[in-house]
Amino acid sequence: MNDTALAARTERPARPRSSKPNGQWKIDGTEPLNGNEAWKQEDGGLSVRERIETIYADGGFDSIDPTDLHGRFRWWGLYTQRKPGIDGGKTATLEPEELEDRYFMMRVRIDGGALTTEQLRVIGGISRDFARGSADITDRQNIQLHWVEIENVPEIWRRLEAVGLHTTEACGDVPRVILGSPVAGISADEILDPTPQIREIADRYIGDESFANLPRKYKTAITGHPSQDVVHEINDFALVGVVHPELGPGYDLWVGGGLSTSAHLAVRLGTFVEPARAAEVWAGVTSIFRDYGYRRLRNRARLKYLVADWGVAKFRQVLESEYLSEPLPDGPAPEAPTTPGDHVGVHAQKDGRFYVGATPTVGRVSGDVLLQLADLIEAHGSERLRTTPHQKIVVLDVEQERVDSLVAGLAELGLYSNPSPWRRSTIACTGIEYCKLAIVDTKDTATETVAELERRFTADTGANELLKPLTLHINGCPNSCARIQTADIGLKGQLLPDGNGSQTPGFQVHLGGGLASETRDEAGTGRTVRGLKVTAEDLPDYVERVTRRFIADRADENQSFAEWALAAEEEALQ
Repeated sequence: MNDTALAARTERPARPRSSKPNGQWKIDGTEPLNGNEAWKQEDGGLSVRERIETIYADGGFDSIDPTDLHGRFRWWGLYTQRKPGIDGGKTATLEPEELEDRYFMMRVRIDGGALTTEQLRVIGGISRDFARGSADITDRQNIQLHWVEIENVPEIWRRLEAVGLHTTEACGDVPRVILGSPVAGISADEILDPTPQIREIADRYIGDESFANLPRKYKTAITGHPSQDVVHEINDFALVGVVHPELGPGYDLWVGGGLSTSAHLAVRLGTFVEPARAAEVWAGVTSIFRDYGYRRLRNRARLKYLVADWGVAKFRQVLESEYLSEPLPDGPAPEAPTTPGDHVGVHAQKDGRFYVGATPTVGRVSGDVLLQLADLIEAHGSERLRTTPHQKIVVLDVEQERVDSLVAGLAELGLYSNPSPWRRSTIACTGIEYCKLAIVDTKDTATETVAELERRFTADTGANELLKPLTLHINGCPNSCARIQTADIGLKGQLLPDGNGSQTPGFQVHLGGGLASETRDEAGTGRTVRGLKVTAEDLPDYVERVTRRFIADRADENQSFAEWALAAEEEALQ
């Protein structure tokens, strides 16, 4: 993007100041303006761990204080899950306590997605012993477990922490997991290894009380890989590897990204961050959010709204003058990616060994699969793997003569290194199976859709080649945990009329979105066609129809699905 376009996109005029205070601590003071802010100040989320260990684990679910249950528990990666049997039509009409079960989702925090086989085996054992075998790889590199009972939480923590894992600030109004390049330190073509910066930020600041009460959640992404493999455009804070003409390898700084019901793409500050200053800059941007973020209204409490109101120039000025030891130099923008960022397939490492990226179906695995995966990786001479922001896994450090055997073993576990375009590029959120916000099923719908599309396109090699990559993202509600606005085909769950006076699960269709990739120079949030909705039952038919129309109508062999969808007449997208 040139400087003129960047300025036009980022230098938005400031909005008129509201007559009411926004709850900005440095402007309005720290007096709480809503109940959520009040309990966070009275007793922070980190404090609840002691009560879980000494009171609630002994007293059971009924002994839990409601504010702890619906608030502070999140600071330790715990949410009550949805009670089975409550249909999506009641999601918006029932109170949280009416929707919730007596079981918890637990999110295991995995900064940078980095795991050892020992850690993987511990997670698998916890899943088997305490979570009914459940395990989902998320699009934020975590692993989520379900059916967790409060009585077992202290033992789960003990097992996780014995191998260097934890759930600290995996949820809540805090710095969430730090996304990191899944091939950090091993890729032959990376610009720099972000592992030291990820570790420094996590070690210094996660669990630190000074950042444990932010206005809302705060998401971080750091990569030194040219594929830009951490979806940096939709994070609050992101560092993307670049090479400065005088200062050498370092990072380009982006701020203010986030999707949900109001999508904002992150903007470049135009600064260069040397690796030694990455933690300082992270703390500075996070402090701006803490001190100037909007706390009065929860629906405007993300950093993206402050960045939109201030603009790039003011944000950079405040960062450098109030929070950094010295100004940041100007820096170059990242070059457009030339390789896929999901790392699926077999790739050479810089040390002559190989890494193997494999996709489960929409991130769903199980405790048994994790245990078997740990055994398989070790049997092939490795002890390291990574999760990815695309619900994939990457096995590191494989000798060339063992690659084929590993690929075959992964496939037996349902982890595919040469998947169809549908299995490779479909992701889905948790959905109504466990989530109290969801309206429709996602995981099963996505799994069935992938299988049906594979069946229909099995013999159509040409079509499959044209559809690489084609992203299909399925979300159970408007909150976009599955990033529907940045998918070729994004599906937002809702209930649709069934023609008989009732409702049926379905989706609003969003087309032509995407993040920077080898087929797209910069991110965009696509288009929503008025009235374009599809039932869950008809989803395979719709996806086949629109993709075959793309294949027939595309301008040339280089045109991507997103380019076609953004330019196509509405009738072609129906």
